Amino acid sequence: MKRYFKSRFGLAAALVVAVVMSSSSCVKTYICHCDIAYSAKPGLPDSTSSEFNITDTKGNAETQCRAQTKVYYKNATYTVENCYLY
Repeated sequence: MKRYFKSRFGLAAALVVAVVMSSSSCVKTYICHCDIAYSAKPGLPDSTSSEFNITDTKGNAETQCRAQTKVYYKNATYTVENCYLY
């Protein structure tokens, strides 16, 4: 009888751990905010920003959002796009 109780307790404990682990990495919708700044030429537009949604786990959303951070150089104009989760 004791052996049966121990195996059921171990199974229940493993199930609780699995539920807690899976709920901590749940998929949600996050907002990626990008600040865009221009420099090096007179008459350029003011700095702007854009936002878009990413539906994924927080870690994956962070990676996807940060991947949008870029620096462009075209026609003697620098464009810096810095993105982060909002």
